[in-house]
Amino acid sequence: MSTSVTATCRDLAELLPPAQSASRLLFQECYKAGIINIFITETYRSQARQQYLYAQGRTRPGQIVTWTLSSNHKSRLAWDIAVSPPQSLYDVTTLNKVGVIARRLGITWGGDWVGSIDRPHFEVKTSWKMPIGYKLEGVVIVPSNSKMKVQLIVEDKKEEIKVTQTWNPASPAMRTATEKYITQAVNDGIIQESHLKDLQNGMMTTDRLLGLYITIQQRRGLL
Repeated sequence: MSTSVTATCRDLAELLPPAQSASRLLFQECYKAGIINIFITETYRSQARQQYLYAQGRTRPGQIVTWTLSSNHKSRLAWDIAVSPPQSLYDVTTLNKVGVIARRLGITWGGDWVGSIDRPHFEVKTSWKMPIGYKLEGVVIVPSNSKMKVQLIVEDKKEEIKVTQTWNPASPAMRTATEKYITQAVNDGIIQESHLKDLQNGMMTTDRLLGLYITIQQRRGLL
């Protein structure tokens, strides 16, 4: 992950587990509601980057983009979204629909704030739990750019996914092949390097590997 104050992090893996689950659930429920033209614009934000953004429109040229020096982005509990063309980047109608879904899921929506409304912003507390009656029903493809669409892929409906269902981290040959596959995706700029580090540190779960595999295949245009 880049430490530059001008670089934007869009990687869900940089969020804390409750925020990762909440954001995936939000995108899943948006998909089920027919909202597939939204994408992540920022997840984790360092304090240095927060100060850099706060200066915009104040001590630095440009429009004001943030109202605070203390954001839950730096606590790894918040994420921002936007809307894909042909609609405007922050289409109010679309963001309002996402906000209604977020409320149902116990996710705080910046559109409900008084005074400093921030419709693209969503966040949770570390105590957030999956609401009763909800679950992640498959692999949720969360877009990180406007060219991708939100997808929900149920495992038993995709023949390609069966390749990863035999993942055995105890197998040296399989681990080597997987590390090579992910390294190539990192080098190609398809995924963030943090995924490779988690694999090397033994922090890659089977479910996450499955989602990562589908993301890589989709971004290569193979799914």
